[in-house]
Amino acid sequence: MIARIAKAMNKKDGDKGFTLIELLVVIIIIGILSAIAIPVFLSQRQKAVDAAAQTDVENVAKQVATAYVDNDNTVTVDISGTSYVLTQEDNEDSPLTLGPVSGKLGEASIAVTGADATDFVVTLTYDGGKHDTAVYNAVSGFEFDPS
Repeated sequence: MIARIAKAMNKKDGDKGFTLIELLVVIIIIGILSAIAIPVFLSQRQKAVDAAAQTDVENVAKQVATAYVDNDNTVTVDISGTSYVLTQEDNEDSPLTLGPVSGKLGEASIAVTGADATDFVVTLTYDGGKHDTAVYNAVSGFEFDPS
């Protein structure tokens, strides 16, 4: 009995490496996992752009609401270089820089409509996300691509 086991063990010592079938099975498994994972990772970039747009439009909306409460006049917001700039009608000579535009947004434009702190809309149009418009309404809150 021991002789048979020893003979079988010695016989296997000469076999080294993987068979072609084993290699093909591993390649097929890796291919299936890649087919599942790659689309998920590609959509993450678009979700990041949309999250950046949402953050930007909500931050700008808070600043616009503050400006309307502090001074009861027309407010405009523009993108100047890499920053959002808020300008008030009675103080156009000293605009307020609100903060940087998220680098993920690509080409972006922003507009503010409305005349007071309880009824204004901030609209941000951008590229690279699942959506192309982020809107903050003082009455109804935030939404993407409103109809």
